[in-house]
This record gives sequence, C-alpha cells and structure tokens, in this order.
Amino acid sequence: MEGYRFAIVVEKDKQGYFAYCPELQGCYTQGETFEEVIENIKDAIRLHVEDRLANNEPVTTSDIISLSSVEVTA
Repeated sequence: MEGYRFAIVVEKDKQGYFAYCPELQGCYTQGETFEEVIENIKDAIRLHVEDRLANNEPVTTSDIISLSSVEVTA
C-alpha cells in the first residue's frame, strides 16, 4: 500500500478529544485521550483511503505550510 501524508486537526473539549482530516470530507473521530484520538484518526483515514482506492477514486493530499492558533480578545 502506498503511503500518504494528511493534515489533521485535534481539539480538546470536556468529553475528551475530537480529530478530523480537512483533506478528506467526513473523516473525523473522537477519543478519551490524545493518544486514543490519534490512533482513531489514523484508522479513519486508512479506511477512507482504502474505500477511495477500491472505488478507483483519486486520493488527493496537500502540502500544509503552517497550522497555528491565535488568541483574540474582544
């Protein structure tokens, strides 16, 4: 299987962690710990890619230059 690199976003809330892959619409998951959500998003991405390949659909990736956060007061 070919290797692919995707960006992911992980957010923390009161219930644990939520992760999604902006490059793959509908590819998201959650977990109680950071480690768990990372493993879960890897599985979700792998399944998403396998499904695309099985349906002869393209698997597109993009180069992420920077992902950061900013604090704003109002």
